[in-house]
Amino acid sequence: MTSYESPYQALKESGIRDLVNEFYRIMDASPNYSELRAMHSADLSGISEKLGDYLVGWMGGPQIYLEKYGSVCMTGPHKAFSIGPKERDAWVSCMYEAMDSLALSDDVKEMLKNPIYRLADAVKNR
Repeated sequence: MTSYESPYQALKESGIRDLVNEFYRIMDASPNYSELRAMHSADLSGISEKLGDYLVGWMGGPQIYLEKYGSVCMTGPHKAFSIGPKERDAWVSCMYEAMDSLALSDDVKEMLKNPIYRLADAVKNR
């Protein structure tokens, strides 16, 4: 088992962006996430870059999102969407599936699972 101080230390920016790309690939392809996918525009490249920027900083790396957008508050950008437990759970499930698909090490997955859930839970608005 390898010990990391942060997910960023384990994955680096490229690994985090791979995770985000896999997350959106799965969301786009799987009927399990069709309702979640419908909340996004047809072109996922912009949101993929934004989530990647956010997660790089959130996982302990450079604060790219903050530098670009001036705030790291996630509730504001999600106000336009009705997000409850079902949507939160779909987002979390898709992210966990992406982690499994990329065969992240068990220690990195364990480091991320609860914080990913809490992140998704924080944007619920109903």
